[in-house]
Amino acid sequence: MKRTRRSSEVVLGLLQHGCGADPAGNLAACLAAAGRAVKAGAQILCTQELFRSQYFCQSEDHANFGLAESIPGPSTDAFQKFARRHGVVVIASLFEKRASGLYHNTAAIIDADGSLLGIYRKMHIPDDPLYYEKFYFTPGDLGFRAWSTKFGRLGVLICWDQWYPEAARLTAMQGAEILFYPTAIGWHPKEKGEYGERQHGAWEVIQRSHAVANGCYVAVTNRIGLEQPIGGDGIEFWGQSFVAGTSGQLLAKASVDREENLIVPLDLAKVDVTRTHWPFLRDRRIDAYGDLSKRFSDG
Repeated sequence: MKRTRRSSEVVLGLLQHGCGADPAGNLAACLAAAGRAVKAGAQILCTQELFRSQYFCQSEDHANFGLAESIPGPSTDAFQKFARRHGVVVIASLFEKRASGLYHNTAAIIDADGSLLGIYRKMHIPDDPLYYEKFYFTPGDLGFRAWSTKFGRLGVLICWDQWYPEAARLTAMQGAEILFYPTAIGWHPKEKGEYGERQHGAWEVIQRSHAVANGCYVAVTNRIGLEQPIGGDGIEFWGQSFVAGTSGQLLAKASVDREENLIVPLDLAKVDVTRTHWPFLRDRRIDAYGDLSKRFSDG
């Protein structure tokens, strides 16, 4: 069902913080941050990726499957009550247990009346040093989606999805006015000196380019802090959650190492203005893009 809103102006609240070892404590901390964001005027809230735990994908450990929960489940129940009480939209990133032996990296989309509109399951699953996600997550099977909420039409993608222009395009093609990216990304401490600036720059540029190419807003929530497993160097999460405007310009950016809510007002009417003046969707050559469905084109 399409939801209407009184104004094209909305306020985002991106919840950037560190995570401890206690899932219940992390949920309580996130809800507290959400409460502060609402008091600051936020109408659409977005958590960081897998906010209920430290980033457990640094190792392959079957015990970590115990962190997963069903959807609906405890976290969605808590955020549905929160959304209904405050009249806000919530995007919550969770470790979903779909069935025994079947797990997803999933975002729940909750409307301002507390209804669970749906879920997005992360489509692109990485497997890199300290990011061993293929051990835990089955690739998403729901495709790329957008939802009409009280405060606008939203698309949700998750972390590694942010490197793929195809994902952003297909979500924007469903009318998404804002693309949200709950994220957990940082530096390997030993690599930071040599590669850190380049890595962060690439991460920011690729997502700002999604705003340019699709004429929409992009909102990215990342975590902070050094999470260091026993015997390892860990990951230094680089924070710097941000919101990009419809031409890719940085509207707001959080700190590297401070817990904070990034509160950002937007005018969704600018999506239509941008797409009309920069009509990239009009000029797409859909008759010539067939090879995008191939793994590689040999010419």
